Amino acid sequence: MKRVFSLLEKTWLGAPIQFTWQKTSGNYLAVTGNCVAMDWDKDGDILAVIAEKSSCIYLWDANANKTSQLDSGMRDQMSFLLWSKIGSFLAVGTIKGNLLIYNRQTSRKIPVLGKHTKKITCGCWNAENLLALGGEDKVITISNQEGDTIRQTSVRQEPNNMQFSMMKTDERTSATESTISVIVGKKTLFLFNLNEPDSPVELEFQPRYGNIVCYNWYGDGYIMIGFTCGIFVVISTYIREMGHEVFQGHDHKDSLTGIAVSQTLNKAATCGDNCIKIHDLAELKDMYAIINLDDENKGLGTLSWTDDGQLLALSTQRGSLHVFLTKLPVLGDACSTRIAYLTSLLEVTVANPVEGQLPIMVSVDVEPNFVAVGIYHLAVGMNNRAWFYVLGENGVKKLKDVEYLGTVASVCLHSDYAAALFEGKVQLHLIESKILDAQEERETRLFPAVDDKCRILCHALTGDFLIYGTDTGVIQYFYIEDWQFVDDYRHAVSVKKIFPDPNETRVVFIDEKSDGFVYCPVNGAIYEIPDFSPTIKGVLWENWPMDKGVFVAYDDDKVYTYVFHKGTIQGSKVILAGGTKIPFSHKPLLLYNGELTCQTQSGKINNIFLGTHSFLRSVKNVGPNEQRQMLTQTLLLKRFSDGWEICRILNDHSAWHELARACLHHMEVEFAIRVYRKIGNAGMVMSLEGIKGIEEYSLLAGHLAMFTNDFSLAEDLYLASSCPVAALEMRRDLLHWGSALQLAKRLAPDQIPFISKEYAVQLEVMGDYVNALVHYEKGITGDNKEHDEACLAGVAQMSIRMGDIRRGVNQALRHPSRILKRDCGAILENMKQFSEAAQLYEKGLYYDKAASVYIRCKNWAKVGELLPHVSSPKIHLQYAKAKEADGRYREAVVAYENAKQWNSVIRIYLDHLNSPEKAVSIVRETQSLDGAKMVARFFLQLGDYGSAIQFLVMSKCNNEAFTLAQQHNKMEIYADIIGSEDTTNEDYQSIALYFEGEKQHFQAGKFFLLCGQYSRALKHFLKCPSSEDNVAVEMAIETVGQAKDELLTSQLIDHLMGETDGMPKDAKYLFRLYMALKKYQEAARTAIIIAREEQSAGKYRNAHDVLFSMYAELKSQKIKISSEMATNLMILHSYILVKIHVKNGDHMKGARMLIRVANNISKFPSHIVPILTSTVIECHRAGLKNSAFSFAAMLMRPEYRNRIDAKYKRRIEAMVRRPDTSETEEATTPCPFCDFLLPEYELLCPGCKNNIPYCIATGRHMLKDDWTVCPQCDFPALYSEFENLLNTASTCPMCSEKLNSSQLKKISDCTQYLRTEVEQ
Repeated sequence: MKRVFSLLEKTWLGAPIQFTWQKTSGNYLAVTGNCVAMDWDKDGDILAVIAEKSSCIYLWDANANKTSQLDSGMRDQMSFLLWSKIGSFLAVGTIKGNLLIYNRQTSRKIPVLGKHTKKITCGCWNAENLLALGGEDKVITISNQEGDTIRQTSVRQEPNNMQFSMMKTDERTSATESTISVIVGKKTLFLFNLNEPDSPVELEFQPRYGNIVCYNWYGDGYIMIGFTCGIFVVISTYIREMGHEVFQGHDHKDSLTGIAVSQTLNKAATCGDNCIKIHDLAELKDMYAIINLDDENKGLGTLSWTDDGQLLALSTQRGSLHVFLTKLPVLGDACSTRIAYLTSLLEVTVANPVEGQLPIMVSVDVEPNFVAVGIYHLAVGMNNRAWFYVLGENGVKKLKDVEYLGTVASVCLHSDYAAALFEGKVQLHLIESKILDAQEERETRLFPAVDDKCRILCHALTGDFLIYGTDTGVIQYFYIEDWQFVDDYRHAVSVKKIFPDPNETRVVFIDEKSDGFVYCPVNGAIYEIPDFSPTIKGVLWENWPMDKGVFVAYDDDKVYTYVFHKGTIQGSKVILAGGTKIPFSHKPLLLYNGELTCQTQSGKINNIFLGTHSFLRSVKNVGPNEQRQMLTQTLLLKRFSDGWEICRILNDHSAWHELARACLHHMEVEFAIRVYRKIGNAGMVMSLEGIKGIEEYSLLAGHLAMFTNDFSLAEDLYLASSCPVAALEMRRDLLHWGSALQLAKRLAPDQIPFISKEYAVQLEVMGDYVNALVHYEKGITGDNKEHDEACLAGVAQMSIRMGDIRRGVNQALRHPSRILKRDCGAILENMKQFSEAAQLYEKGLYYDKAASVYIRCKNWAKVGELLPHVSSPKIHLQYAKAKEADGRYREAVVAYENAKQWNSVIRIYLDHLNSPEKAVSIVRETQSLDGAKMVARFFLQLGDYGSAIQFLVMSKCNNEAFTLAQQHNKMEIYADIIGSEDTTNEDYQSIALYFEGEKQHFQAGKFFLLCGQYSRALKHFLKCPSSEDNVAVEMAIETVGQAKDELLTSQLIDHLMGETDGMPKDAKYLFRLYMALKKYQEAARTAIIIAREEQSAGKYRNAHDVLFSMYAELKSQKIKISSEMATNLMILHSYILVKIHVKNGDHMKGARMLIRVANNISKFPSHIVPILTSTVIECHRAGLKNSAFSFAAMLMRPEYRNRIDAKYKRRIEAMVRRPDTSETEEATTPCPFCDFLLPEYELLCPGCKNNIPYCIATGRHMLKDDWTVCPQCDFPALYSEFENLLNTASTCPMCSEKLNSSQLKKISDCTQYLRTEVEQ
């Protein structure tokens, strides 16, 4: 806030002063020390003054600078004077309550006597020329412009400071000023609504506030009231909020003397305690500015703002007057990244915030109406004159002033030329004549030409062109270098404003309808700007060189960011990227990299970051949702590198795909390849690599539209390109045969037969057989055998489906294809045409199907002929039943055997053919329960109880078999048979008790063990005679192992050690006891055997864990470990590592481990084919093509080939047919013993012949400089690899214990681990 001038008290001899600003313009300030009242009329042309002891009214004409007198005709002294808001009415009141209304336009005077009974002290006009007056008689009157009293009301005390305004209501029926507000007795605020005269409102305030000093209406029915104690409050006149304070502020400690509100500035000022405080009406609690007046020791007076809010005047108690500049004219300009703006009335600042140059202050001679800046110059001016300054390295130098032929509206500068717009014309002239030794005609030129009947409404100047728009809608480009017009564009309506971009290749213009467009003079294209607000004041292009095509349009409240998308697959267009609110009274000057430099009313600049560029600030500190929005912003602004960074932080697959799609949309092929390579989409990378060299727009855009699945657009683009046949190829690839057929008629008639055939196949699938037959027939070429056969096959099938069975069958019989005969046969079978169907099946060698259809026809003779070729059990069964019914049992039994109906076979052999030996053989082979029952009954009838028991057990009739064995003393036979069957504990106990009674200890112990009675079982096993001793000991060890009972264990140990009978037993049965007694060498050998059995069964993890636990136990006991155990553990661990690395996507490590496992495939007999298959696939993925081929060839052996998974079989066969022997060479690393370089996965050093320790994380041999061990199991690992593995897994791959990378420690000296730990 700058003080403009002061009038000291000596001018007025210390008297209290009055002052009033000229209305509208604010060019004059009227000040008086001894007048009664003064006021300006509504236009600010006439100042009316009344003085004491004078009956004249003095009128001063501001335009003519002359004073005239008007005789009031009143005999009493005048006390009040006020001009009307509308018209030219002057109201004058007297001390006796009389009124004079003077119409200056007609010079008519209307005296009204007795309006009030006492002195008129206050009053106000409203917009309908109603006059409200208040006087010492405590009455308020409302009169019309003729002086007639319309309404009056009384108040309790003397009124003061009367104002007309509008109260806030729910429904505003009219926008008339119908509410009178007045201070009553300095204590209350009285509100009188003319529409509700019987319901006045009187507002009282807290006594601690003091007396009311003054008040002001503002906004939507708000009143700001100042009190003597330094407090001001804001109240609302909305009926529901009446009486509640909206805001209270204590601006001044001791006293408040005045309040002023500027709606233009949206500011309020209070004065008191030797200072002025200014608030923003939008946020009253924030202090906008404070002006201190320390020299005013007698206190302050009243405040008043000019109508435009530019100047604020303050009177003081000692008679001084101070005027402050509160708002500068917002004048500014920019050229490239240089800006110039008005910082005081006579000072312009030139700055370049982008390049960081220090601001230059330029003092100017006049208060300018316009400012312009160029690369080397500054221009300011007013009316028809402009002053030019040179901005040199050594400072600013005034160059010259230029007078134009009319009042200048605006000036544009660039390097050498200036262009001034005045009265519909533009004058282009050199700024410094000495710059060019050019001809005289190149120094200046006036536009438009004399014969061109148009007015120029806007213009712009770039380095090469003068561009202007006219009221006829023409945009002209004048090329300064050649001094001639080079381009023009004719718009439907007049062009109001133009804004060229920094590259001079595009221009935004706003027309008479306030619509915005982007015009490209290079190709004459015009693009409408969407959602373009009619309140837009101007446009700024982005000056950051990487952001071509970005511009902002701004109005008073908001900035809208637009992007011109040039050359997308859908063509060029303008899109709205978003909006950003700007603070009050900010004028944008410059846009650079999303940062908007604005000029404020206070003559300063303020930087605002656009909401559409929030990604330029903090990406990492916001959540995923905000990061997603930022990604959308970068893609709209075509800032793909920033989008890449956000995707990298998000690490989300969908985000990467969004970035990739945006790159395709904008035809950024190279960047799209980079993105698709990042997300591992090899197919897209290969496709884009194939088209990236295409320069033709339509063809390239067609390919990209196809990749984005916009096939209709792709077709249009292909047809517009130099290669229209690409549209046909696309439709064929998409199987859009209808569209492809239409395109082929135009582009490739020779392809019609082939497309017709494909279209017919599609129609057949859809069930449109009529059209399918037509297209199959059209597809026959006559010279392409394979294609014609396919078409004829289609004709045969469609003929049958259409009911032309004879034609279809004959066609199918003549056709060489077996499959066609099968398919046609199936169609005929569904149509119940069995005879023809069977004929086709038989001709096609589909004997099972033919026999099945013949059976439906009851044609058994034909079935008998086909039976040797039939493999279906169902058909054999149907034939067998027919033959059995005819009594032909020999033929029936053969058919039953072919049908695998063994019960029927057994029944016929026993009942009809008398061949029990064959029946028994079949029962033993098939384990048929029903068959066993039949055989058991047969042997029971013959008296062969042993065989009967055997077959009863086989048929699960254990109770009958037990009873039979007891009756005929055949229990041993029963026991032998039932011991190998799945039997209940009750059955086992029954047998055990029988043998216990018979003193057969081994059998009793065996069956007590089976039924879980371990103590009785052990007792009987230990009683067994020596002939059964070995088996009995094994059974005793098994019993103790199952029982887990210490007493039984000690009994067995005593027996094995010979304590009971003096005969120690063989040690080979003591494995479990060795483990309990910690005899590890013997237990280790047994562990290897156990592990081998687990491995053979395919339980590799179990085998690994057995060997690992034995290995760890032996290692902890410092017992040497056999090489067999170490090797088996290494191979099993390599297999375990495969799953870990494949899951983590490290196909090379997985492949190397699988090669090691496959080289020892004999140790994995249950999973030979799956392991070899995995080896082939992982080797192929890892680039080990030769290894993949070798193992693929192994899989092609007859014993493996048919066991390969169907989904990999074709790929593996293809590898063998077309071998690729390329192989990524295995890296070499030094041996930790002798530093010999050997392949990193080799574990036997050729140099020193040592077995090298292997890494439990990768399977590679260890390296001295990258050594660590698992803290749990002490197995070695490569530190770097183990650390990486623990980032994705939380357990050790060897011991499966929980682990994290922080527990690992790098070992610098690994000597102790290099000692030979295994036997040679």
